Amino acid sequence: MATQLNNSVSKAFDILRLLGRGRQRISAADLVRELGMNAITAHRFLKTLEAEGALVQVSKGSFRLGYMLVDLGDRALEQDRLGQLLQPLLEDITRDLKEASMATIYQTGMVVCVARAMPQRSLSVDIRVGDRLEAYCTAHGKMWLAHVSPREREKYLSALKFEAFTNRTITARGELESEIDLSRDRGFSYNMGEREDGITAIAVPVLTSGGRMVAGLSMFGPTSRIDRDTLDSAIDRLKSAASEASVLLYGKGVAE
Repeated sequence: MATQLNNSVSKAFDILRLLGRGRQRISAADLVRELGMNAITAHRFLKTLEAEGALVQVSKGSFRLGYMLVDLGDRALEQDRLGQLLQPLLEDITRDLKEASMATIYQTGMVVCVARAMPQRSLSVDIRVGDRLEAYCTAHGKMWLAHVSPREREKYLSALKFEAFTNRTITARGELESEIDLSRDRGFSYNMGEREDGITAIAVPVLTSGGRMVAGLSMFGPTSRIDRDTLDSAIDRLKSAASEASVLLYGKGVAE
């Protein structure tokens, strides 16, 4: 028997998605023109979503997203819950690449490990769930800095006090900014022994359909085992896992 969907709920989400495409406000006229609703139905949906806190009226007939959705999003991406959802993907990555893998979130200039998977082989660094790592000298951190708002990035860089963890650590702002921009352009970032001698890592972002980064995924291991072929294989595998993660978090239709 085919699943019966509630059309009203589907229409409500269609309305909310209109505000996820670079648009800050919507009106009944937008719903009539873009969703094919009649004016009365469009007005009723907007007022209902406003009453539930999903929309806020900013002027007569004009609505923006309400912070109720932010609250729900924060609950969905809460650290423990997110880690539990991503753990099976990390286990698959580590099984396929035979190296450690990790998932992170970003909190006030630090990346936080929310899940990890370890291989059945030696590793000279042991990252644990809950560990906080510096952004500027990690693969995850560079990717997060490539996706935070320009204001957040400037705030971080202006306050940053560079410390050379190894002789490979980037300690010049201009060089770091170039690396961050390159990471965003190519869709992955490296850590070539910049935080721990002899450890190489590569990270990719997990994105919403609107391009917002909600998690980072990486592979890491001893530089002696990770050559160029390993890195190339890791890029494809991590990007595939990031796509799986987007579907896992947001559903197939939204992720596409």
